[in-house]
Amino acid sequence: MAPPRRYLAASALLALLCACATTAPPASVASASVPITTCRSFCGNITVDYPFALHPGCGHAGLRDLLFCINGALMLHLPSGSYRVLDVDYAYRGLTLHDPAMSDCRALDLTPAGRGNGFVLEPWREPYLSPDPDNVFLLLGCRATSPLFQGFPDRHLPCRNVSGMGCDDYLGCVAWDDYYAGAGGGRRGPSGDAAYGTATGQPPECCAVPWAAIRAVNVSRLECEGYSSAYSLAPVRAQGGAAGWAYGIRVSWTLPESNRGFCGACRATGGACGHDMESHADVCLCGDWNSTSNCDSSADAARSGAADADTPRAVAALSWAILASGLTSLW
Repeated sequence: MAPPRRYLAASALLALLCACATTAPPASVASASVPITTCRSFCGNITVDYPFALHPGCGHAGLRDLLFCINGALMLHLPSGSYRVLDVDYAYRGLTLHDPAMSDCRALDLTPAGRGNGFVLEPWREPYLSPDPDNVFLLLGCRATSPLFQGFPDRHLPCRNVSGMGCDDYLGCVAWDDYYAGAGGGRRGPSGDAAYGTATGQPPECCAVPWAAIRAVNVSRLECEGYSSAYSLAPVRAQGGAAGWAYGIRVSWTLPESNRGFCGACRATGGACGHDMESHADVCLCGDWNSTSNCDSSADAARSGAADADTPRAVAALSWAILASGLTSLW
């Protein structure tokens, strides 16, 4: 004897009910959560803002792990050493650095093993950071065997003035008189021996070079006793010769053109410009989520995601109601 039709319908409704129960999505959908961080900060009287940062994930990835605030002093750290940051010029994209072991016009700091950090960048950071073209490095007391005078591969590196600053003026500083008075020796003169380009010649006391000529000022590798650095912010020659120069290292930063539009859109929507700490891609920090574009698109995506998550739950609830109604009508 076949079962009554109403029992068959009830069995079908119960099977459908179990299927809905097993396929219904979870009640909540996990979403990415990013701690709220203030990327703009201060160290002493210097503002630290994009593309720099003191907090992980903030700033541009090409300038990450670069600035540190130590006892109220802003320091820049590179493989060649640590430098005091005197100024950050966001309008002209420049940093002014000071190396306490660097010579200037008032005092020389030279040792046979080399004195001062020089300036060396990590290869991956070079596209984003470099000394300004108007910054001169004055390499002091270099040996005749220095790569400066032996030439780099396929070319010889001459010493020359940079933006009107060179060794002729620098060797006129009173620091040289004081140095040799204490050493009890004579001076070599600004040009050295005419044969300084060979291993047997006497090199000049000072060799002025731009950053672009050597791409790394490693004092010990260049077999020099020390160095100085000066920069020019004006097209006119400084009054008073080398005594009127601005001593320090002037560094410029550069970001990809595509980054400008991204960061502008991020800030316009209330976000903070940052980067992914694993992929180093640009990220807009929007409080409790990250965006690859801006905070408006992230909010829309979040609302859309929440709506999409609510839709299956609503369908499941409706199915439950229909099933319950159907079962009631059967009995």
